[in-house]
Amino acid sequence: MKKHFEANSMNRANYVPLSPISHLNRAAHVHAKRPALSYGTRRYDYATLGDRVRRIAGGLHARGITKGDTVSVISPNIPELFELHYAVPMAGGVLNVINIRLDRETIAYIFGHADTKLIIADSAYAPLVEAAFEIMGETRPVIWIRDAQGPNPDVNGDDFDALLEGPPLSGTGLPDDEWQALSLNYTSGTSGRPKGVVYHHRGAALMAMGTVNAWQVPHFVTYLSIVPMFHCNGWCHPWMLPLVGGEMVFTRDPAPEKLYKAIAEKGVTHFGLLRSYCRCWLKAQRRPKNPSLPASTS
Repeated sequence: MKKHFEANSMNRANYVPLSPISHLNRAAHVHAKRPALSYGTRRYDYATLGDRVRRIAGGLHARGITKGDTVSVISPNIPELFELHYAVPMAGGVLNVINIRLDRETIAYIFGHADTKLIIADSAYAPLVEAAFEIMGETRPVIWIRDAQGPNPDVNGDDFDALLEGPPLSGTGLPDDEWQALSLNYTSGTSGRPKGVVYHHRGAALMAMGTVNAWQVPHFVTYLSIVPMFHCNGWCHPWMLPLVGGEMVFTRDPAPEKLYKAIAEKGVTHFGLLRSYCRCWLKAQRRPKNPSLPASTS
């Protein structure tokens, strides 16, 4: 019998690489009409989110992003950053979300060390990107996110929405190998130069699935985005939510008054939170006298 066991080989019928991309592919069909994200007056269901992600991935492909290319992103927690957590790896690229609080010297170092091929940045951080280029003595292609709810300064260059104009990426978008790099994160606040940490598709998928189990996440949660996505990709929560058909609510910045308002208006049930943010909430001058916080924290 052993020879029969060994005769079996991997094929499309018995093996699919583990990847968070599968989570969104499934949600776009199973949870098609359920809300996927909310940001002010913007709200997408999973069918719309899936279509936008495929179009963004197609736009990245059209701009030369292929397997193993690093796409560096400088942005606060807004829908575009959520979409890029799927679109970049779907295009074969490696997502590098950079800490928006870093200085220009450190960002210049990361651009070089990561071998960044394309930068996608919120236009509010244009001075920081341009200052990093001055230190590097060279530039990289940049696509600007012009967020209507942010400062949105006037900058020259390609617009993020242009990525949506072409045909969507065909196929599943899954990697050939689940060991393939998915994201590249850098340490901050440590001595010496930042250290790069690589997540592969398998690890990120297992972390997302494990979070559902360990946190006992029910279906159809309403999750408030507080943990910065430059921190371990928001603890992999962006890759977890499609598994349970959850909605991610954005406020752009974690100002206490914005968070309290989102909890009250959007019916937030879950969020991730650092202790320092808890202290900030408690000290907020404009916090409700009797705040209703039914959310589960991580």
